[in-house]
Amino acid sequence: MRKQWILSALLMAGISFSSFAQDDAVLMSINGKDITKSEFEYIYHKNNKQQVDVNGLDEYMPLFVNYKLKVDAAEKAGIDTTASFINELNGYRKELAKPYLTDRATEEALLREAYENYKKNVEVSHILISAGQMPTDESRAAALAKAQDIVAKIHAGEDFASLAQQYSEDPGSQARGGYLGYVKGGRLIYPFEKVAFAMQPGEVSEPVETRFGYHIIKVHNIRPDQGERLCAHIFFAVPRNASPEIEAQKKAEAEAVYNDLLAGADFEQMAREKSNDQANAARGGELPWVSAGDLVKELEDVAFSLQVGQIAAPVRSSFGYHIVRLNNSRAVRSFDEMRNELQQRLSRDERGTMARKVLMDRLKAENNYRVDDAMVETVVTMCGAAIDSTALVALSQQDMVLATYADKQFTTQDLVQSFKGRRLIPGHNPKDIIKAEIERNSEAGLIEIETASLVDKYPDYRNLINEYRDGMLLFEISNREVWEKATTDIKGLEKFFKKNKKKYTWDRPHYKGFVVCCANEEIAKEVKKMLKKTKEADVFTAINAAFNTDSTELVSLDKGLFIEGENSYVDEFAFKGAQAQRDEKLPVVFLSGKTLKAPESYLDVRGQVTADYQEYLEKLWVEQLNKKAVVVVNEEVLKTIK
Repeated sequence: MRKQWILSALLMAGISFSSFAQDDAVLMSINGKDITKSEFEYIYHKNNKQQVDVNGLDEYMPLFVNYKLKVDAAEKAGIDTTASFINELNGYRKELAKPYLTDRATEEALLREAYENYKKNVEVSHILISAGQMPTDESRAAALAKAQDIVAKIHAGEDFASLAQQYSEDPGSQARGGYLGYVKGGRLIYPFEKVAFAMQPGEVSEPVETRFGYHIIKVHNIRPDQGERLCAHIFFAVPRNASPEIEAQKKAEAEAVYNDLLAGADFEQMAREKSNDQANAARGGELPWVSAGDLVKELEDVAFSLQVGQIAAPVRSSFGYHIVRLNNSRAVRSFDEMRNELQQRLSRDERGTMARKVLMDRLKAENNYRVDDAMVETVVTMCGAAIDSTALVALSQQDMVLATYADKQFTTQDLVQSFKGRRLIPGHNPKDIIKAEIERNSEAGLIEIETASLVDKYPDYRNLINEYRDGMLLFEISNREVWEKATTDIKGLEKFFKKNKKKYTWDRPHYKGFVVCCANEEIAKEVKKMLKKTKEADVFTAINAAFNTDSTELVSLDKGLFIEGENSYVDEFAFKGAQAQRDEKLPVVFLSGKTLKAPESYLDVRGQVTADYQEYLEKLWVEQLNKKAVVVVNEEVLKTIK
């Protein structure tokens, strides 16, 4: 239940990142604890947003008071001071802080840019010059010089495609003269996309650096995005370097199936029987939703030329022959519909760190972050060619301040601690490693400072944390006072059932007891005797021990509460129905129990009784809390609630 509550809270949080001032006048006091107007309004409006039937202020006020009284009871029980509670809340606090630990304006601008790119397709080619898998300053400089030389050749009039075939190190597009086709926003690495989608048809870019090397980009055309297509295909694979005979055979197979489809054959059935694409054949050949750049060019051209329901003649791709049907299509979705998807895409490339970097730059400025370059050079000199155990021992004897921010320092002692237990990769420049370590630790400290200030900067974050905290307390105290008690209080359940027995009725009789199947009449007689003298709780163990082994079953038992239609033997004997078919190995059948017109025990309707008993305990508990409560409401502030 707790997991469901937390998930619900996450899904329905609807975070607003505004930091506008709120009127935090005290609205009420509950058992001496002040509740501000902003806290009440946050919960009140959120509750009504999630409800089908909206509660007016007069209806909601007692519900809110009861909620806070339960939280107060949890605090008085000390639940909020337990280590498990504190650790769990801190975990949620860190998770909920993440959306605030970024620069929202930068993130929003990147999302809008991504959406604008998503709405158009760019026909593009490129030439890639690699700087190596682990580029150095020297390899990057050499790659850049080579790329600049190629750009000069293009400006001098040499053919882009020919140069791509000669120089490009992208194996996927080199043979095609660097041609990538039409690509929509979100399909390219960000530095490449940012340049390509800002260019005009016919333009060639200067070298663009990505983690793959340097790209020279040429834009051929730009068009509005054509939306998405939901296609199905029947695929006939043609092996690479297939003989003309195999090629002709596969083509003939595809054309025969296509003709059958034109004659009325079922597409899904044909896909299941004939398609070589096993991943999609079971779904009638249906592929996921696709847009420009998702399919090989031959399939894409067909998919975007069809009308819904139309089937195209077999088309040859580099993989084989495809018969394509368009199942559905849709236009580009709105920004709001795509926001979550765009956020996920941005988080997977360079843009995922850009908003964070803007935040870090601001935090460094606000907290006067300074690195002592002279001290860093001293540390680098002490380390020499590598940061090894000898270097760390030498550093541990120093106490130099390497960086400062706010009222904190990062020293050589901190640096040594951060390297302890870590495996350092040989060959990396010690200066780069040391500077990166100072940066990493200092940024972590700056984030801690910022996280601690979020409750003051963002009222909605403060309210969300309070909601989680109160929700956790409410769960624990409700479990103690109501839920767990209702499921374990056997005497209470029995007493409650007897007092309210008339409430629990059935519209049909129920058979309650055992259904017994035996190998022969003699065994059946023995089982009947055992049922009379054995406690009900021990029946299964006793019967199995007496008559059944791992290899032989002479008796089977089924115990339950049955209505007509649920068990053929019960229908026959208890409800006087038709004779049920017997098991050849266990042909002798009898019942041991009784037919009831109404429940005789709370166990017969346990779920309903337990739920009602929980409701009863909840009501008693709330009444007790209200009797002891001291609630003072500021009526003037209450009138200002919107």
